[in-house]
Amino acid sequence: MSEGPKKTKYSATRRLLLKQKLLKKAGVLLFQEQSNKVTERESTLNERVPPLKLSGLSVQELQELCKELHRKCDTVDEARYDIEAKVLKNEKELADLNAKINELKGGKRPNLKRVKKSADAMLGALTEAKLSSKSDFKSNLKTVKKDKKEEEKVDPGDWRKNVESMSGMEGRKKLFNS
Repeated sequence: MSEGPKKTKYSATRRLLLKQKLLKKAGVLLFQEQSNKVTERESTLNERVPPLKLSGLSVQELQELCKELHRKCDTVDEARYDIEAKVLKNEKELADLNAKINELKGGKRPNLKRVKKSADAMLGALTEAKLSSKSDFKSNLKTVKKDKKEEEKVDPGDWRKNVESMSGMEGRKKLFNS
């Protein structure tokens, strides 16, 4: 059915050459992506934070500038803290939901190992398991001994006599007295 090892379309040298070209191209693309990230970061920083002009400012103006920068840092820290709290809450919620999913699925299942057995050995194991489970069940049963007092109470005798004795007011009196 299988005709042996599969023949490849390309020779080993051709595959090696193609692999080298792919790796070189991937390296170039990675370098371009990193440089794009750096330029994008610089441009966003220049947009959000204008450069400081400290020359020609008096001491009082520098102090006001410092106070303003401190206020901005405080607002950024508050926003960062709020975002971190939300992220932690979401991560905890995700972990809880994943735990619930695993509980519903039945928890982690171990990887099963392949066992080589012949069909006769498997059938023999199955029949032995069935027979042993029945005999184990019977041997594990407890024997129950009845008390003689309970047997006497259970034996009503002739039912007609019992009905006649319990009928009427006398039977009701016996029920209340006992």
